[in-house]
Amino acid sequence: MLFDLSKIGDSEILIVDDEPANILIMETAMKDLGHITSTTNPITALELSRKIRPDLILLDLEMPEMNGLEVCRQLKENPETESCMVVFVTSHNEKELEYTSLSYGACDFITKPYDMAVCRMRMSNLLKMRQQEKLIEQSRRELDALVKQVPVFISYWDINWVNQYSNDFSGSWFNICAEDMVGIHGEELLPQDLWQKLEKYSVESFQDIAQFEIQPWIPNSRISHMQANLSITEEKGEKGYLLTLVDISSLKRAKKELFVEKERLRVMLNSIGDAVIATDTEGFVTFINPIAERMTGWRMRDAMGLHIDEVMYLQDSTTRQRSRNPVFLALEEKRVVGMAFNCQIVSQDGNIFRVEDSAAPIRSENGYIIGAIIVFHDVSEAIAMSVKMSFLANHDQLTDLPNRVLLHDRLTQALQVAELAQLKVAVLLIDIDHFKYLNDSLGHNMGDTIIKQLAAKLALVKDPAMTLARVGGDEFMLVLPKTTAEQVQSVTSKIYQVMHQPFQLADQQYSISLSIGISIYPDDAKDEDTLMRHADVAMYRAKHEGRNRFCFFSDDLEKQLLQRHKIELMLREALSREQLEVFYQPKIDLNTGKLCGAEALVRLRNHDGGLVSPIDFIPLAEETGLVVELGAQVLRQACREHKQWREHGITIPISVNIAAAQFAEEEIVESILRILKNMAISPEYLELEVTESALMQDFTKTEQILGALANAGVSIAIDDFGTGYSSLAYLKKFNVDVLKIDQSFVRDMLSNGSDLDIVKTIISLARNMNLKLVAEGIETQEQESILKQLGCGIGQGYWYSKPLPADSFLKFALSTATFA
Repeated sequence: MLFDLSKIGDSEILIVDDEPANILIMETAMKDLGHITSTTNPITALELSRKIRPDLILLDLEMPEMNGLEVCRQLKENPETESCMVVFVTSHNEKELEYTSLSYGACDFITKPYDMAVCRMRMSNLLKMRQQEKLIEQSRRELDALVKQVPVFISYWDINWVNQYSNDFSGSWFNICAEDMVGIHGEELLPQDLWQKLEKYSVESFQDIAQFEIQPWIPNSRISHMQANLSITEEKGEKGYLLTLVDISSLKRAKKELFVEKERLRVMLNSIGDAVIATDTEGFVTFINPIAERMTGWRMRDAMGLHIDEVMYLQDSTTRQRSRNPVFLALEEKRVVGMAFNCQIVSQDGNIFRVEDSAAPIRSENGYIIGAIIVFHDVSEAIAMSVKMSFLANHDQLTDLPNRVLLHDRLTQALQVAELAQLKVAVLLIDIDHFKYLNDSLGHNMGDTIIKQLAAKLALVKDPAMTLARVGGDEFMLVLPKTTAEQVQSVTSKIYQVMHQPFQLADQQYSISLSIGISIYPDDAKDEDTLMRHADVAMYRAKHEGRNRFCFFSDDLEKQLLQRHKIELMLREALSREQLEVFYQPKIDLNTGKLCGAEALVRLRNHDGGLVSPIDFIPLAEETGLVVELGAQVLRQACREHKQWREHGITIPISVNIAAAQFAEEEIVESILRILKNMAISPEYLELEVTESALMQDFTKTEQILGALANAGVSIAIDDFGTGYSSLAYLKKFNVDVLKIDQSFVRDMLSNGSDLDIVKTIISLARNMNLKLVAEGIETQEQESILKQLGCGIGQGYWYSKPLPADSFLKFALSTATFA
């Protein structure tokens, strides 16, 4: 504590007298006035004075070794002891001696004998005075130390602006210390810009306190900004100036940094994509950024000072009930809180935004909560997109029906319920008949229209408990939960009823049929995958039986499916290894009996070495698209073996079947001619057999292909003529060389007059159009004779030979010896 008397301590009293008796008397008189030290030796007295720094010295004036005056002189000359109060004690009472002793610096003079009470009183008063002096001296030192430590320049100037005092003892303010500053005029000492302001004030005109800021230029100084405080002082009738300077450089830098930081924060808050609103602890708005202005409809200048509930109207998106602003929860619980789920903000102009985010308390540097901030953003588009993405992830984009993902979920739930309640679930796999043909011929846009119209028709049949999904290009699946056999039959019938109405495609109407496979839980399967697979098996059977019908799954169908799958694997393996075999059935000139040609027929062997029936693998090749590669391999192998025949002198043409899928290939002509060239086969030796349906897929393209092949020298035969789309128009238009009478007519013409009439008609047609004729399936001599009589030129069938492997056919050909 400053100015504390307890720091001074007890008074120190030194008694110096060469007579011990006198010392004893004085000690008695000074009792309790302080700590007393005594000595009879004046030299020792000087040493003790330097050591204990006595406040009061009672000094005998006359002593043998050194008189009291000399002792006093040395005490006053020594800075360490000059402040000691000296009182001379003597038996002399001459005025001149008293005057002399006082002139040496003594403060009092006591003559012997002395009155003890008076002496004690006088010494007590002197000690009190000394204590006050020490207190003042200590206070001054402490005040000086305090002033030196104050980070403020404190100075006093006389009326002429000459420095009298300053506390800049280190010279840190103006590069000159306080001692050297005294006596220097302010204009010489102070920075010019400071002095220019100070000289405007005079004692006469200036009566108050002046305060201003400057940016002084001081060489080698860190001070960039000052605050000056000037006031008039008056002491002992003399006026002067009290000038204090405060270094506010750090404050200015802090303010500038704070401004920059606030500006950066303002720009950032105004630039971010989120809305920001700040409030005080009562919820009154203190800041709102442009995004928040747009979403609330309030401008910042209008929103400032308003309650946040007025500026930011929140409501539940489902109930439309007003929601509590999370700002208040953040203030109450002193933590970051999120907005309520499904929260909306209603702007001043009625716009509604779906929002989300959080609110948090704002704390001062001391940790006290001084407000809150809420940050939110518009998630309306994001939520709409999320809903849309969820829909797209679970629905077919073309029809908006559930896709396989959602179907799996619905079917799984239906099976779980059925298992617990011992109910049935039916799965109907619905497939459009001949959709590929429709899609290729009408175009993909029309194909999409068919899919959408079918989805709409099927939706009319289902009830809300059922699930209708699109599971493939032209496949739909209908799930009937908690169903019965009667309901399955009823729904299936309704499907075919709505299909009676034609499809409207552009300006045309088309009748489209469906094949439906039905599988029932738990009768046909116990799990989802098997149930769906069995529905697929049943649908395949419906197509195999003629299409435009439905079929329930059975164990026999499962076996057929496994066999079909087994054959498909064998076919793919044979194609990849080029292990297909080509058999050849001889063609005989009915007039001469000579060998006049051969038809190449593909054969597939199973792993046991036996042959797989063409009825089993040819349709499978067509369904899977493998028929294109199959046809190419047959043509290459037939040409390769025909080359060997020619080496043996056998120069008959060879017939190779071309599937509809091959005929639709873009480079069918180039591919055929390239094979002939590679095998060095003349085109005149190749006859391509094409069905009527293949020719009629694309009339214009067919005409171009047949024309190109004819120009190259390749012959074209219409296979199975009379069983498909027969038309005199295309026979006249196309470059066709041969008609082949289907074996079904030949086989029954002896017992069925209609078949015989058809054979006669075909023969007559071919004769009139100058087309060659080949009768298939001749099995008896009688059939051969009638065909010969009717004018058919060429025949083939078991009556002559069954299809033979290449080596066997070569032997057969060589054994006939003659060729047509």
